[in-house]
Amino acid sequence: ALLTETMLLVRRHYVEDLDYRRIVYSAIHGMLSDLDPHSDFLEPKQSEGLKEETEGQFGGIGIQIGMRGGLPLVIAPIEDSPAFAAGLLAGDMIVAIEGQPALGLNIEQVMQKLRGMPGTRVTVTIGREGRDPFDVTLTRDRIKVASVKGARVLRGNVGYLRIIQFSEPTGAEVAAALERLTTNALAGLVLDLRDNPGGLLNQAIAVAEQFLPAKALIVTTRGREGVHETETFRAGGRRHLTGLPMAILINRGTASAAEIVTGALQDAKRAIVIGDKSFGKASVQKILPLATRERCLVKLTTAHYYTPAGRMIHGKGIEPDIDVPLPPTAWRKVQLKRDAEERPAAYPPERRADFADAVDTQLERALDVLAALRIFVGDRTGK
Repeated sequence: ALLTETMLLVRRHYVEDLDYRRIVYSAIHGMLSDLDPHSDFLEPKQSEGLKEETEGQFGGIGIQIGMRGGLPLVIAPIEDSPAFAAGLLAGDMIVAIEGQPALGLNIEQVMQKLRGMPGTRVTVTIGREGRDPFDVTLTRDRIKVASVKGARVLRGNVGYLRIIQFSEPTGAEVAAALERLTTNALAGLVLDLRDNPGGLLNQAIAVAEQFLPAKALIVTTRGREGVHETETFRAGGRRHLTGLPMAILINRGTASAAEIVTGALQDAKRAIVIGDKSFGKASVQKILPLATRERCLVKLTTAHYYTPAGRMIHGKGIEPDIDVPLPPTAWRKVQLKRDAEERPAAYPPERRADFADAVDTQLERALDVLAALRIFVGDRTGK
């Protein structure tokens, strides 16, 4: 009765003439967004956007968003996107969008404002530690996200591959990259999950199980007692690369599904984790269809992830075994240098001077650690 009365008052007296659908939608948005930053009501257009994102292709500026203190937070910019090219960094706060304060908006509202037709522009006001707020104007583009990049053999015959995010093809792309890499007599493997904002749970499992023994525990989800049963996920599949020494690189842009993989391999003593503490996003959202409105969905937080050792990641993050800080400005230079190596045609000589001296200290430390393991433990090749 209270809700109905309030809706009628809005309909009759609000300064603008709103139809009942708009009022009802707004009421549902408010109810769900007040639960936590990740629960929300998805209108038809937003439902289509969610489908595009999980399939690894969508439009916008190319960032993954979280919430902190009521403001949108850049978990990580997506490589080869307008946000990456403009220099947005993990940890940046979005203070305003097109001059309008972002405080109080939920994640879906923020994404709706940032997305648009390719070629259109949007200005965001960024708050960054150590700087006054500043404006960045970005040109929206069609964001095509590759799951795996940079697969190659580094010094000491150590393999390297980087996972950008966990979308539908990720498990298969990692398996294909490993097939190519292990044709060499690898002495170790570096799995780079820095600035990986996560993605699909099933793809995190599909990646982790490739490095763990069959039936090894990967992750547990626990919801409200008596409502959502505890679920455990174990390693399946045919290939289990268990004999190859591994290091995982993480930073504050490592979140969600990327933290599941990291936690599983860390708890199993399967990989040494190197870098900065991860973001700490480990809530499970289920997408629930509405019978009364087919094209609308409810995204609801129903559980949290726990590592095999029972660690709660949400709000805490994963601590690396070896802490190797890399300040945001230094990390940006490393990213640009790496991108120039992978896409040399995109970087003329005059641009390379800005990052010519960049050193990826986290990757270098990982290579040193794997070299030390090889010396003291002996060479082992995963089959």
